[in-house]
Amino acid sequence: QVQLVESGGGLVQAGGSLRLSCAPSGSGFSINTMGWYRQAPGNQRELVASSTIGSITNYADSVEGRFTISRDNAKNTVYLQMNSLKPEDTAVYYCNANYYQRGARFEAWGQGTQVTVSS
Repeated sequence: QVQLVESGGGLVQAGGSLRLSCAPSGSGFSINTMGWYRQAPGNQRELVASSTIGSITNYADSVEGRFTISRDNAKNTVYLQMNSLKPEDTAVYYCNANYYQRGARFEAWGQGTQVTVSS
């Protein structure tokens, strides 16, 4: 079973930047799509950005032009560069991965990392 380990959250002032990283632990798997979701208090979890193994990316309208998702396929690592952060970006950010293992398809979630943007 794949476990995703996130890092890079924290507290930043509005207009600042943060970079999130996510890497899987385990072996014997092949990762397909990786992405980042976020959930603010009282809100549903929403997609922030995703990237296929061919690096086709998709962004939420609210972060388009400010956030960039990238991945290192050799390391199965995905990054989220967040620039021009706004207070409304405050949320717990979760890494997500769809992967294949022993011929079956699975989905994994990270434990979440807090991002807080102060005004």
